[in-house]
Amino acid sequence: MKCDVAILGAGPYGLSAAAHLRLADGLDIRVFGEPMSFWERHMPVGMLLRSPWEASHLSAPSRALTLDAYQLASDNHVSSPVPLDRFIDYGRWFQRQAVPEVDERRITRIEPGPVGFRLTLVDGETLQSRRVVVPAGIGPFAWRPPQFRSLPPSLASHSSDHRDLGRFAGQQVVVIGAGQSALESAALLHEMGADVEVLARAPVVHWLWRRPWLHTCKPVSRLLYAPAEVGPAFVSHLVSAPHWYRQLPRRLQDRLGQRSLRPAGARWLRPRLAGVPITTGKTVTAAAPVSKQLRLTLDDGSERRVHHVLLATGYRVNVSLYSFLAGELLASIQCTDGYPELDTGFETSVPGLHFLGAPAARSFGPLMRFVAGTEFAARALTHRILSNPAPEGSSVCLAQ
Repeated sequence: MKCDVAILGAGPYGLSAAAHLRLADGLDIRVFGEPMSFWERHMPVGMLLRSPWEASHLSAPSRALTLDAYQLASDNHVSSPVPLDRFIDYGRWFQRQAVPEVDERRITRIEPGPVGFRLTLVDGETLQSRRVVVPAGIGPFAWRPPQFRSLPPSLASHSSDHRDLGRFAGQQVVVIGAGQSALESAALLHEMGADVEVLARAPVVHWLWRRPWLHTCKPVSRLLYAPAEVGPAFVSHLVSAPHWYRQLPRRLQDRLGQRSLRPAGARWLRPRLAGVPITTGKTVTAAAPVSKQLRLTLDDGSERRVHHVLLATGYRVNVSLYSFLAGELLASIQCTDGYPELDTGFETSVPGLHFLGAPAARSFGPLMRFVAGTEFAARALTHRILSNPAPEGSSVCLAQ
């Protein structure tokens, strides 16, 4: 089996890239993976998207398949902030409209091949592809601080390990973190009957407050913030223009990226946490099982005894954690701190191999960590592939 472009992942980035590429005449595009599976299996029931409505659309040519179009076509009302279950359904509706043929089998290995790359599927079938696009998501990058890694999942787990937080009803739970995932998980746990405390290393919890007059004065709002609302005032516009962002000096990129991704909770979460204690400026230095519970020792000498610790500690990109990348291929990818170095077409140092989503954040800025980045990424990738269908260094013609 042969194809021109194999896309490994059917989440927002994979589906958006495929929607754009499928309009190119003569290209054989194959998409692998279960549509929206990470969102369905690794995010909690009852979650609401932090991103505003304008930043929650997947990207299709002519911008035809937006949340607004989904709402009209399906007669499903979508509130704002967007509920997780509606967003998953929207993503699958988008897939049916734009990318109807998705192979849900998993790719277990990518290695160099005689014509581009050789891919092995979970059932043993192989595929030759000229190019490979990897929007495989952040699942392997879930960060667990060292003091919790030796603990069994029954006592400590990452927030991405759970679909239903109702299992913790009636238990004492400490949530580690100060970002949206930590604060929303704490709110959901509290509402489901758990006894919750949030422990944050940061000295203060930040909230994404916007002045009410900004919402009624659209010209001022548009001047200060881009629609995606990633980053502080004015910086938001730069973050939403990755082609300009990547031209900045590296030191400035890093500083603006850190500021734009500072842990914070959406303003609508704060009332839901009124009954949840939030302890700031504290770090867990040790965690030890005691009977069926967990004893936590903090850096001020105080202790907590709880049934479970939920690690809402985010994700740290390291593409070597993608188990499907063969060692010889991984060794050829130029990386910095786990991020692949990408050119303007999202292409790595290995001709024909592209990464989308969070692994592209070092090259294109923090927008790549959000659904709002699908528009730029899909268009830049498509432009590269159509302008250079045969990767540099390859002498074999495209599959017919």
